[in-house]
Amino acid sequence: MVRDSGLRRGWTTGACATAAAKSAFGALLTGTFEDPVAIALPRGQSAAFALAGHSLANDAATASVVKDAGDDPDVTHGALVEVTVRKSEGGLRFRAGPGVGIVTKPGLPVEPGEPAINPVPRRMIAGAIAEIAAAHGVPGDVEVEISIPGGEALAQKTMNPRLGIVGGLSILGTTGIVVPYSCAAWIHSIYSGIDVARATGLDHVAGATGATSEAAVQRYYGLTESALIDMGDFVGGMLKYLRRHPVPRVTIAGGVAKMTKLAQGRLDLHSRKGAVDLAALAALAREMGAGEAAADAIAEANTAALAFRIAEGEGLALGDSIARAARSRAAAVVAGAGIEIDVLLFDRDARLVGKG
Repeated sequence: MVRDSGLRRGWTTGACATAAAKSAFGALLTGTFEDPVAIALPRGQSAAFALAGHSLANDAATASVVKDAGDDPDVTHGALVEVTVRKSEGGLRFRAGPGVGIVTKPGLPVEPGEPAINPVPRRMIAGAIAEIAAAHGVPGDVEVEISIPGGEALAQKTMNPRLGIVGGLSILGTTGIVVPYSCAAWIHSIYSGIDVARATGLDHVAGATGATSEAAVQRYYGLTESALIDMGDFVGGMLKYLRRHPVPRVTIAGGVAKMTKLAQGRLDLHSRKGAVDLAALAALAREMGAGEAAADAIAEANTAALAFRIAEGEGLALGDSIARAARSRAAAVVAGAGIEIDVLLFDRDARLVGKG
């Protein structure tokens, strides 16, 4: 495995499924499983995978690979990706086995009713099947069934239920390689959530920074699950995608610290990108009529939450001012797209403390 900045890279579920499918199809034709099994990756690299298990019957062969996500905190790390290849007719067909989901809503790269096996993994598997078929002079007419034992439970920790993918996990990946902490999977889920909302005709979506603000904004507006976008820290990524794929109304919801960062001009709200500018917050409080003692206390507060409590004690609607500034910053990103933006601030108890 290649290390990048000290972090070990891993493999996507799509790459693992491709390796298992290739070995299983080879065994179906020859009786022997290739182990380790080498596959081609989409960008021209190659990789080899050790099998975790295999079995052979008269008309089917099964091979499995353990998903190694490297140092990425991937929910599927350590999961068993199991592929059964059966002889069939009429070309290559895909089937969702236990633990792999079925798409039920439009807007995703795979049509409703199909197994949640994304286009690139499908192409990777098709290429591997074609390679083995050509080597043995036979057609690649097979059914490929992918299973992930325990996948249905693991899927509850992902965006799949909200996206309308039922019964398990998705087989994903565009490069075959998982880059640790690349945030690519999270950004992909944001895009998918917007695509599903648009395809199902929703005219109002809400992007939230976390579970508390998400539950609060859902209650506040009575939104459905499909209208909720788990944007995390990636408000900029969400807004830039919405600019190209607009929804008539977008609410941004979050805690006081992250919404203050947005108000102060940041589009990546992660702590590594910097803390709240408390001096600027104190200056705003002064403009709103805070006394010098309160303003100094805000500037020296150890958290944004404490700063807001101090302002509240002064009778200042600091949350509304921050929400309006955050709305202005967000609206500038989507200018010209015909999107109505509003911003809600919630404290840790899910109490609304600002609206703009």
